[in-house]
Amino acid sequence: MTSSDKPENAASAPVEPTETAGPTGVAAKDWASAAADPQYRAAVVDLLGALAYGELAAFERLAEDAKLAPTLADKAELAKMASAEFHHFERLRNRLTEIGQEPTAAMEPFVAALDGFHRQTAPSDWLEGLVKAYVGDSIASDFYREVAARLDSDTRELVLAVLDDTGHAGFAVEKVRAAIDADPRVGGRLALWARRLMGEALSQSQRVVADRDALSTMLVGGVADGFDLAEVGRMFTRITEAHTKRMAALGLAA
Repeated sequence: MTSSDKPENAASAPVEPTETAGPTGVAAKDWASAAADPQYRAAVVDLLGALAYGELAAFERLAEDAKLAPTLADKAELAKMASAEFHHFERLRNRLTEIGQEPTAAMEPFVAALDGFHRQTAPSDWLEGLVKAYVGDSIASDFYREVAARLDSDTRELVLAVLDDTGHAGFAVEKVRAAIDADPRVGGRLALWARRLMGEALSQSQRVVADRDALSTMLVGGVADGFDLAEVGRMFTRITEAHTKRMAALGLAA
């Protein structure tokens, strides 16, 4: 999706991470230099593994959601989005192979958590599926963009590329707003659903960090590195604020 295709509403824009370097100034390095640190290398493998499985799961979910689409045009649109997600997965899988990692092994630690999230947030209808694709996936993307600010230049470029909007934003906003205009009662139900998604997505992001030592060390760092636990709190505040803007874009109360 090109920048010209993205919705003009600023509420659809991703959260802007604080630009700070990682624990050893990693953000100023390329992969060859940064990977000399085994703990950093392990953190990147974890990150790419989590993202790769997230993209694969997104592909599967969008393909499944297409069955709920009310028109053939909507089915085709979701199929196109699913295809884009699978291409993102392939880029991450290929990168893991390039750096000497077995992709399946890198993804495996995140399967249970991500599958659990999707089971707990399975949409009951077409509109809930759209809200999940827009709100739920965007929260996860905001989290990974925050992490990307602490990555080496090569890994950061790849991560930001695979987090690019595949068309969810404009499509979801258009369809959900039209549904609310047609029946304002829909808005209340979808607002409750979006709040649930917010809680589940944040919990999942926190679990991803807490369960992987190398990744949590890279993200939290230390006070001397300019990124401490207080900054982690501010990071999640920024993600929450971006969620509020997206809710407004959908025509829902936060």
